[in-house]
Amino acid sequence: MKQLVCTASLLLLIGCQSTDPDIRAMTKPDFADAAPPAIDSQTTSTRDIRFATYNTSLYSDDDGGHVRRLENDDASARKIAAVIQHQRPDVLLLNEFDYDANGMAADIFLKQYLGRSQDGQEAIFYPYHYIAPVNTGVQSGMDLDNNGKIGGDGRDRGNDAFGYGLHPGQYGMLVLSQFPIDLDKTRTFRNLFWKDLPGAMKPKNLATSQDWYKPADWARLRLSSKSHWDVAIETPKGIVHFLVSHPTPPVFDGPEDRNGARNHDEIKLWSEYLDNKNTQWLCDDKNICGGLPSDARFVIAGDMNSDPVDGDGVPGTMLQLLDHPRVSKYAAPRSDGAAISSQTVGQGNLKHRGDAAEDTGDFGPKVGNMRLDYVLPSANIKVKNSGVFWLKPGDAGYQWMDASDHHMVWVDVEL
Repeated sequence: MKQLVCTASLLLLIGCQSTDPDIRAMTKPDFADAAPPAIDSQTTSTRDIRFATYNTSLYSDDDGGHVRRLENDDASARKIAAVIQHQRPDVLLLNEFDYDANGMAADIFLKQYLGRSQDGQEAIFYPYHYIAPVNTGVQSGMDLDNNGKIGGDGRDRGNDAFGYGLHPGQYGMLVLSQFPIDLDKTRTFRNLFWKDLPGAMKPKNLATSQDWYKPADWARLRLSSKSHWDVAIETPKGIVHFLVSHPTPPVFDGPEDRNGARNHDEIKLWSEYLDNKNTQWLCDDKNICGGLPSDARFVIAGDMNSDPVDGDGVPGTMLQLLDHPRVSKYAAPRSDGAAISSQTVGQGNLKHRGDAAEDTGDFGPKVGNMRLDYVLPSANIKVKNSGVFWLKPGDAGYQWMDASDHHMVWVDVEL
């Protein structure tokens, strides 16, 4: 069984890495201010475990720009790190953290930002992290936006990638963990075809009543705009499957609503994974087929780009998970900061039907605030506490709130 089990002393010398050349799951090579404290397994086996998701907006439009940004003492990255140090999740998904094959960005962020005190917060060390390729920016060789050409510059190029992006790896994902990651039990679904999803919402060209995608293009179009990962976290109480993704926003298209359909179906993929019925089509990137066993414990996390009641998504999209029988029905995470922001900004928020205190991101006066980010434990996990780290004016740390248009969502669980 391949497993990330480096001790703190060993990782300082050699680190740990997957044998798969496309996946880099490692411990940190060194730290800025101090050696990482050893994890006390006796303590972690009795305390609650905090799972969290945070869309960091730590990306660049330029290939390699993310690494250069972090190398140059990025102010937003320091604020993101301060939030993480303050909240101290045990297992954390970072969305919109650009992927690079050498893992340089992750190493820099872990060492120079999280490994150093930010704005008076205590440094935090994550012995294990996981990154893998994503579909964003990977050119498909197809005219996916039907503008009569393949690729090009700027948005034209991004629209014809397997997932919108200006370069491969843009808007990637990074998982940080205090616990080992079992690579044998970790699965990715980056290459799964959209057509293979049962009941796939195939977009239509409303002007012609024909399918939006050409048959040859539909046959090889991938479902996941970034990727879908089942990261097997080895907690002291056993494996918890950290099901992470970042579905495409249901906007930036036309009346065919191809992004709305894709957003719906990217979220549906997790529902099908939990159902685990007739899943011979549901094959991961190692060509292992099937869903998640019925007794498995899991936590779904990520920026889903789908509000339960507001926004431009296909109605009912998030209910595929929120109402799923295997998902905990705990009360939605909340914050006073979100409620106050909604009242202060007004405008787009005045049209919203959802509870403003449950919002997780602020997207300008016209769009308003919405609930897009989720941490959803399985029904067989006991939820102890939860929240959205969205501070209100005057709170200590409020200066960190402008680092991203999203805010960290966290859930404390007892296993």
